[in-house]
Amino acid sequence: MLLVLPPSETKRDGGRDGSALDLAALSFPALTPLRRDALAALSRVSRTVSGASQALGLGPTQRFEIERNRLLRSSPVMPAIERYTGVLYDGLDVDSLSAAAREFAHDHVAVHSALFGVVGAGDLIPAYRLSHDSRLPGMPLKKHWRSAVSAELAAHDGLVLDLRSEAYAALGPAPDGAHYIRVVTESASGRRVALSHFNKKAKGEFARAIVAAGVEHPDASSLLDWAETAGIRLEPGAPGELDLIVG
Repeated sequence: MLLVLPPSETKRDGGRDGSALDLAALSFPALTPLRRDALAALSRVSRTVSGASQALGLGPTQRFEIERNRLLRSSPVMPAIERYTGVLYDGLDVDSLSAAAREFAHDHVAVHSALFGVVGAGDLIPAYRLSHDSRLPGMPLKKHWRSAVSAELAAHDGLVLDLRSEAYAALGPAPDGAHYIRVVTESASGRRVALSHFNKKAKGEFARAIVAAGVEHPDASSLLDWAETAGIRLEPGAPGELDLIVG
């Protein structure tokens, strides 16, 4: 089983003392050459404030992000699941997970990054700034990542749950047989409407419930049965989707 999460724009500073990025140690090693190329392109565009600001869509108060990118190779690293912050990761609340749940997350959760492609939750990465809609000169991110990330996800032997935003899913669509988690609310008449504001929080809490339970589901039927016992409204939706019903 693999849960694929989106990254976040905001990230924690710092990391393990004396550590630095080691591309060879990251999961999904087939992506290493593409990661190396993306790092080089980001390094080049970050040489000037004007170039980086334009490519990354940064304002004057975000210039610290450029310095982060300049120090990518030497800045300290921490597990990806701890690096990202924001609403989804608040819902996941990794700091309060038990040691067993954190180990389960490291084995069964991945994060899809615009810079590193898909990485394992326990992979050690630095703080950086690169988004799905960033414009690296000569390197359209969708073209760069799409087929390679899709191939890595397709190679996973087991249930794949896609919790990414549609923008990140476009950088590497999940394979046939995967299940996209769509957060919806249901009216009294039974009509379901996709949520936007509470979407990320619900996905984070859902991911937390799965890793805290520590059950490796072999298929969607197993997941649906578990969700019912856990008090989570998860039901089949459109083809290839599962509806997470909240509210």
